[in-house]
Amino acid sequence: MKIIARIENGFETKFGVPRQSGLAGAVLSRIVFEPAYRNPDALRGLEDFSHLWLIWEFSQAKRDAWSPTVRPPRLGGNARMGVFATRSPFRPNPIGLSCVKIHEIRPQSEIGPLIFVSGADLMNGTPIYDIKPYLPYADCHPEAAGGFTDAVERIQLAVDCSPELLAKIPKAHRAAVLEILSQDPRPSYQHDPERVYGMAYAGMDVRFRVEGERLTVTEIRTE
Repeated sequence: MKIIARIENGFETKFGVPRQSGLAGAVLSRIVFEPAYRNPDALRGLEDFSHLWLIWEFSQAKRDAWSPTVRPPRLGGNARMGVFATRSPFRPNPIGLSCVKIHEIRPQSEIGPLIFVSGADLMNGTPIYDIKPYLPYADCHPEAAGGFTDAVERIQLAVDCSPELLAKIPKAHRAAVLEILSQDPRPSYQHDPERVYGMAYAGMDVRFRVEGERLTVTEIRTE
């Protein structure tokens, strides 16, 4: 297996990365190919597709051993499920699969071809092993059952961010930061309304608290 590319975005740590691809469509990333694969011919025809599958490595969650069961965070961190019934990174082979939307394909640049995408759930620098076009006729199954995830309620938080704090977020990143926060980046088993969390994104340390279904940004530190 050879790394063909790496993703670049504002996710500096695992904390805050969306739990699945497509949940934070305002998050923009770019795919930068490794030198051996910087050939624009390899992307010929890709401009006719709207979405991509990314096959990548859980490079920040490597383990020597694997576990046959895991505790999915969306089940509160208590119930166990088989690892192959989840998308947990703690697998025999730490491979991830994500669907992203193509925003722009730039065949030529100083660092070779670039693909700009939205909705990625990958940390900055994550190695990518392959990209494949998303085929609606084969990849979309509206009748599919979602297993235990069908019973998990997805709650979107209301985000309170004062104008003074919002002004500290560069305009290019505001929509992304607010959307990431609305997805509730906390571990699912933590519900302390007094606890202050910190999320690193695009050179910022965004501090916040959550009470009920409302998230309040308390501080923004810039590096």
